[in-house]
Amino acid sequence: MFKQIFKLPKKSKNSEHREHGGGSSTSGRSHGGGGVGSKNSDLVPPGGSKIGNSSVLQPQHHSALNSGQQHGNRVPLPSAGGENPNGNLSAYEEIKRQALVELVDYVTSANAKFSESMIQEVVRTVSANIFRTLSPQPRENKLVDGVDVEEEEPSMDPAWPHLQIVYELFLRFVASPELDAKLAKRFIDQSFVLRLLDLFDSEDPREREYLKMTLHRIYGNIINGFALPLKEEHKLFLVRVLIPLHKPKCLAMYHQQLSYCITQFVEKDCKLADTIIRGLLKYWPITNSSKEVMFLSELEEVLEATQPPEFQRCMMPLFRRIAHCLNSPHFQVAERALFLWNNDHIVNLIKQNRKVILPIIFPALERNARSHWNQAVHSLTLNVRKIFNDLDPDLSKECLQKFEEDISKEDAVTAGREATWKRLEELAAKKAASNESVLVGKVAAMQVR
Repeated sequence: MFKQIFKLPKKSKNSEHREHGGGSSTSGRSHGGGGVGSKNSDLVPPGGSKIGNSSVLQPQHHSALNSGQQHGNRVPLPSAGGENPNGNLSAYEEIKRQALVELVDYVTSANAKFSESMIQEVVRTVSANIFRTLSPQPRENKLVDGVDVEEEEPSMDPAWPHLQIVYELFLRFVASPELDAKLAKRFIDQSFVLRLLDLFDSEDPREREYLKMTLHRIYGNIINGFALPLKEEHKLFLVRVLIPLHKPKCLAMYHQQLSYCITQFVEKDCKLADTIIRGLLKYWPITNSSKEVMFLSELEEVLEATQPPEFQRCMMPLFRRIAHCLNSPHFQVAERALFLWNNDHIVNLIKQNRKVILPIIFPALERNARSHWNQAVHSLTLNVRKIFNDLDPDLSKECLQKFEEDISKEDAVTAGREATWKRLEELAAKKAASNESVLVGKVAAMQVR
């Protein structure tokens, strides 16, 4: 199949003249090396052309790929023939475009393992098209309050309609269940990945988005291909690279992909759940509520694959953190923490260890039930509390009694503190009336020191 697609007719002199400056194609000026519009490029239509309705290939249509189930929810590709909006494509260039579209369709619908020669040809074709010298695009300046300011709008690559099909081909190729990860590593090697990383210098945000998804898919396949037991270097990659990636403020830009890779590790080796959960707790955001919601979502995915022995090793620090989230004044954080009780697997783990977990989170649940400002959080809290009351009413009564005792102690401490401050205020007022305010001020200053 691949050999048939790669057999292309020879160029006519007219088409060669157009590709090398004689025609209207501008891709040769935009990209160097083996890129779009280059003489040495394989299966390369000109960059300035448009492929029907290119919006069908936008990254937001990759929900199926992100879940690893691309079959059945395929992104439709435009037909190669027919319309020629710009009127600057030769018959040879149309054939190249059609070959790429057929490759995408073949990779998407393949039902047999890809051979080594197929993998090599796909990687070679993709490399010839996307690896190129990125030339900075000129930006227009405008006057703002009399100051010359550079425009902030991103530069759009005129060759994107073609590049998009190439990226789509490779994205579906690495996401295909018919790809043998161990075999693919011979060609999708360190050098290939480093060249992909260099392409993040592209000024076109669409290309950067595809690069992000592509790298995610590459590493997702690599983790799936790890042999058991995991090598020490693979565990170090998890601990020293993936887990610390939760720290940056820009986590939202890649959290979905990072979370997928983290979950792959747990599914590969469930004993890593304790390490991962403690790593999440180490980098848990304190003042960033949106990141906290992301952490809770990822935590649910990790707990979904966690077994009881690993859960028991980390449940105490874990539920101390969850208790803080339950009492968060930000309703989305509290609500997301309460949603953990919608997961049957997590609820079963909690039920099995309720004698340890309930005393930790009961005060948070009781405070929410009594005074949380958000009605949704209040209702969810009552539901969770009812689960424990129905499951173990004696334990719930013990926790409630201890909570009341702790509240009484806190009230006594608060009352004593207020009485002390009141006495100090009265003493200060008396000394002020007897012209001893300076002495009081000195004593207070000494106490502060």
